[in-house]
Amino acid sequence: MGYSKSLERLRVIMDELRENCPWDRKQTIQTLRPQTIEETYELADAITDNDWKGVKEELGDLLLHIIFYSKIGAEQNEFNLEDVIEGVCNKLVSRHPHIYSSTVVNNEEEVKQNWEKLKLKEGKTSILSGVPVSLPAIIKALRLQDKTKQVGFEWDTIEQVKDKVDEEISELYEAIAEGKQNKIEEEFGDVLFALVNYARFANVDPEMALDKTNKKFIRRFQQIEIMAAAQGKILHDMTLNEMDALWNKAKEQERSI
Repeated sequence: MGYSKSLERLRVIMDELRENCPWDRKQTIQTLRPQTIEETYELADAITDNDWKGVKEELGDLLLHIIFYSKIGAEQNEFNLEDVIEGVCNKLVSRHPHIYSSTVVNNEEEVKQNWEKLKLKEGKTSILSGVPVSLPAIIKALRLQDKTKQVGFEWDTIEQVKDKVDEEISELYEAIAEGKQNKIEEEFGDVLFALVNYARFANVDPEMALDKTNKKFIRRFQQIEIMAAAQGKILHDMTLNEMDALWNKAKEQERSI
């Protein structure tokens, strides 16, 4: 079955569900919003785990949401699926003049810079206006830094970024010594922002790196729970040294796999 037939089948199913299913009839763009966010995070989990089967499934779920929003948009006489598709096609063509016009670019960075210039010409008032307010903080920091880089607001070397990280950590320690909670929070935020910048210079996605560390922590902690239970113990009754010994054993077992 080709793309067009598969897409049309999905649209027909959506029409049928919207008409006949009590749950689907009840949905609005507001009620779908949190579900869309959840589906996006499920896709992100599958990507982090390099789970291609999961990626395929979650992409299907997101496609369903796009069809659903387009169906509601058509009902409200706002837009339909064709409008959505044509809109993104037109945007891609207009923002890639190096492909569809005579503009010449030499590398990926020039493509990004041209993209931001074109957005400003389209009426954007700030280069940062395209960064969603509700983005998680680490992802938002990364996007803000990547945006301002396009206009040259950027360190030259990773060594300069390291110096900034060291400076911010020193200021955090000073704030902790002073005991002023508001200052501590501010300086801690500065440290995280500087570390995100350092990650960017090191070609690391900080959100994905932290997510992998979280999953590693969960995996290892659950393993020490299993090992403790095998010894007839519960964690609440164990000392930190005893739990740490199990933690190190869990690390060794994981590395030997």
